[in-house]
Amino acid sequence: MTGSTRNPQQERSRLTRKRLLSSTIAVLAGQGWAAATVATVAEKAGVSRGAAQHHFATREALITAALEQLFEDLTASAAVMLATMPEGPERVGVAVERAVEIYAGTEFKAALQVWAAAASDPALRTLILPLEARFGAAAHQLTMAALGAEPDDERAHRGVQVTLDLARGLGLADTLSDDSKRRAQVVATWAEMLRATLYPPA
Repeated sequence: MTGSTRNPQQERSRLTRKRLLSSTIAVLAGQGWAAATVATVAEKAGVSRGAAQHHFATREALITAALEQLFEDLTASAAVMLATMPEGPERVGVAVERAVEIYAGTEFKAALQVWAAAASDPALRTLILPLEARFGAAAHQLTMAALGAEPDDERAHRGVQVTLDLARGLGLADTLSDDSKRRAQVVATWAEMLRATLYPPA
């Protein structure tokens, strides 16, 4: 059945699920892991706890689905960004800024809460590790594409790895206070260095 012929009940179910997932990310990022229960998320989403549990029977199922949705949303937004990238050396600054934006955003703050909880919870860690690996691989692939680099370009490969490590560190620094001013300076400096590496003077 196509989206245009979806019946009202299916559409309500889809919208409820969407609200629950977006509310999960908001609660994780704003209130932390301990607050991200099915009951709290349901309240924020404006649905009953029973309706929430109809979609997600357990907290782990809710959290996992939210992270999967986060991954899909970031991938989709990256695809849009790739379609509007400038050519040549100007790509570097945009690619670095975009990578840092991902790790300084609400999505990373939410994911960070889950990673921290998973560090001391073996069952949760088993659920989360495959998602984290997918996210890391996708971030690397998309940043390579944003730079316009070939997959076998070792200089670009190393540069992207440093970029992502830097982005994660800047994202961590931003979790407790607004670090945007210093972050902008670091991003500009690293973009200049990476540009010189990938596009050395003739």
